[in-house]
Parts: sequence; C-alpha cells; structure tokens
Amino acid sequence: MDSDIVRCPQCGSLNRVSHDRLRSGRAPVCGQCRTILKLRNQSSQPVKVTDANFDQVVGMAEIPVFIDFWAGWCGPCLMIGPFIEELASDLAGRVRVGKLNVDENPETAARFRVSSIPTMIIFEKGLEIGRLTGAVPKETMVAKLQSLGLL
Repeated sequence: MDSDIVRCPQCGSLNRVSHDRLRSGRAPVCGQCRTILKLRNQSSQPVKVTDANFDQVVGMAEIPVFIDFWAGWCGPCLMIGPFIEELASDLAGRVRVGKLNVDENPETAARFRVSSIPTMIIFEKGLEIGRLTGAVPKETMVAKLQSLGLL
C-alpha cells in the first residue's frame, strides 16, 4: 500500500495517509484529534511578496499574514527558509505565509523599518501586530502566532 506520513498541525501526531484515500477524494484526518490534515502541495507554498503586490497580499487578506523579510546572501535567512515553507503548509487556510526579498523590494523593507534580517512581521487586517527578528526556531514562530491569538 502506497502511503505518506503526515504530522498533524494540531496535536503533532504522525499519521499514515494512503494514496488510495487521496485518490478517492476523501480528506485525510488525524487519528488522534480528528483534525483535517494538510498535505504539502504547490498551493501551500509561501507567497512571493514584492513592493508591487504587498498591499494586495497583506491589505486585502481575510486571514492573518506572516511575512519573512529575507535576502539570498543572508545565512540565517537561508537557515530558517525550510521553517517558513513548513509554516506555509502547516497553516494553510489559517495564516497566509509570504517571503519578501529585501534586496529586490527595498521600499517595503524601509516602510516597515526592517534593518536586520531575517525579520518576520505578522499582519492582521493590514496592520502589523507582531514581529520576530533573527534566526528563530519554527516553534518560536508558532508560539508567537499563538500568543497573538491567531492559532
């Protein structure tokens, strides 16, 4: 039987999800807490945020937005890159996750006074409600979202 192992974003339990179940159109659920499991796919990748689309991505979002301000030459930024991708998948539908390259988009970085990278800014209804700076573990990112009442 072909299957994948998926970690539940709610309780952390590992679940075996059969490919047959997915092909049949049935949503996979956690065996422990019955939460619907999100599988990694293209639609749950971080959104590429730019100076041009920032107001559309953040200002018009119906759910909170978590933006990673980063640069390709920044070692700590590259270290947390996989965590950002995991967050995008784990939080799909609850929090929109995006990445903004500060070298390619200096106007937005200056607008939010991003002077150190990586910096992660959390927005709700277009307004900044939280910020993390530095290479922090994924658990710290999730804890910040929880402390803001977003999870």
